[in-house]
Amino acid sequence: MTTSLNLGQLAAEAYLSTNSLIGRLWITFRYEWKESGVTPLNQNYQLTLQEVLGRPTFQHAYIAAGKEGLQRLVRWVHIIEVIQFEQLLQGGEMILTTGAAFKSDTDLFMTYLEQLINKNVSCLCIEMGHYLSSVPQEWIQAAESYQFPLIIFPQAVRFIDITQDIHAHIINQHHKALQDLEKISREFHRMTLSSQGVSHVLGLLQSSTKAQVIYVPLNGQPKFIPHLGSRESGQWLEFLESRLVESPNNGNTAAPSVMEVEGQTVIVQPVGAMGKTWAHIILVFSRKPQEYEYLILDSASLSIAQDLLRKRYIEERKLYSQTLWVDDLLHLRIRDEEQIKVLIGTEFKRLNELPYHVILIEFEHEQAEGENTEEEGVESSGIHLSLAVRSVFEQHSFHPLITLKNNRLVVVAFDKATKKRPSKERLQQVFQSIQYLKAEDEIKLIIGVGQSNRSFLQAHISYQEALQAISLAPTLQGKVLFFDELGVFQLLFHIPDKQILQSFVRTYLGPIIDHDQMKGSELLRTLKVYLDTDGSKQIAAQQLFIVRQSLYYRLEKIEELLGADYMLPEKRLALQVGIRAYQLLNPEIKM
Repeated sequence: MTTSLNLGQLAAEAYLSTNSLIGRLWITFRYEWKESGVTPLNQNYQLTLQEVLGRPTFQHAYIAAGKEGLQRLVRWVHIIEVIQFEQLLQGGEMILTTGAAFKSDTDLFMTYLEQLINKNVSCLCIEMGHYLSSVPQEWIQAAESYQFPLIIFPQAVRFIDITQDIHAHIINQHHKALQDLEKISREFHRMTLSSQGVSHVLGLLQSSTKAQVIYVPLNGQPKFIPHLGSRESGQWLEFLESRLVESPNNGNTAAPSVMEVEGQTVIVQPVGAMGKTWAHIILVFSRKPQEYEYLILDSASLSIAQDLLRKRYIEERKLYSQTLWVDDLLHLRIRDEEQIKVLIGTEFKRLNELPYHVILIEFEHEQAEGENTEEEGVESSGIHLSLAVRSVFEQHSFHPLITLKNNRLVVVAFDKATKKRPSKERLQQVFQSIQYLKAEDEIKLIIGVGQSNRSFLQAHISYQEALQAISLAPTLQGKVLFFDELGVFQLLFHIPDKQILQSFVRTYLGPIIDHDQMKGSELLRTLKVYLDTDGSKQIAAQQLFIVRQSLYYRLEKIEELLGADYMLPEKRLALQVGIRAYQLLNPEIKM
């Protein structure tokens, strides 16, 4: 039977469950910080086997083998009195035993010892007494050959006293480490509020880890802390240039990558948000980094990302105020190219010759009850969305001009990469990325896309097409609607007299509509699905979620109301156009 005294671990987890800010940091720390301020961690502190042997509960113990392993770390304490236990260990444990599993059997002891070595435990402590009166020299030699510490208690000891003592010590260190890590995280965040926030964060990161810190922003000069000479800094930048890769467009900062370079450990941490990496933090260690150093790096990168995001929000708001004229252009309040040249400046000629699409992105935040819905909230949400949208468009080689109109972003997306993949294909990737980024923010997006055009003075045409496309979202139940995929709807939009459409609908579909209204049937929807599936009864029944017999009955009724010739080409075409016109006139009715 295996005894594992994990009362201390349970206590630690109970504490962490109440500390939501840092609960995710439950990792086996082995360090201690000083009391004052945000003094950096003492990275030399580890709970080693040698330190454990100095505790009162080990005052009568002696080390029989493996003195070379006294600097091993003690992660936890287990009592194991069975012969097969390998799956119970994770490494770093101190093992206590009375020898009940192997007694004086050398073969069994070797099996027991081999499992401990394979799992990289810290040491084995054997109590002399009921099962063993001495340790054979052969056992000592085996442990010594692996430099595996073998500790002997020459007389009976209370294992519960040992486990409680060591576990309490470990838990206290965990507790204090988490408190101090929270303290330094708060200090990082406080620093980002100053004008030199990033520099201060990097300085504290360096003093906390004692590593060489290299900060490489996407736009701007790299920073080296401590400062390096031009030759050495140039070598590092040259080395890093081929390794600093944009993080995936998943909306989250990628995990750090770790490299071994000429005996040094290099950690590269991307910094960014909204699917874009804005900078990299590099730590260079002349030793193996400790676990807490990864956590400090994570906290520092998060603080810098928040600082960069805040600055980009301010820049986006400024850009938004500078592009208010786009709304005038799209509504034909600007009709003079010279006026546009003044507004755009030197970029006018290049942009005026590029193909572009006008895109409407309608956003709706699923707000909790009582949440503020004032206009300020809509504008703030719009600017945050604009920040993400601009980043994604630029990643796919578009130059976006963005303005905000109520709860819609209007984007004039100029295609800078006409010789690459088709713009429509890249636009679809843009929309997928934007939908993914905003899904976790519980923001519902509907997107309408006008056809490609050139020349600023033609932008109002693509804008009207985007408006018409997005207006069909309730009818077509689509999240992204391209005007060039709307089919016959493109013609129907150009019939300004809705009475003509209504008359056409009544002429061809009147009996079906009247029957549905009187009987509560679904003949119009059935007819639409049947025609859209080219008269396939099997596919139509599947899409309508009804059995074939029910479909046959409905088709008989449709034939009775419309006549037996309703599937002839001309009448069938008129029916399909009539159904689209009905949808356009009644977007609230789902079909």
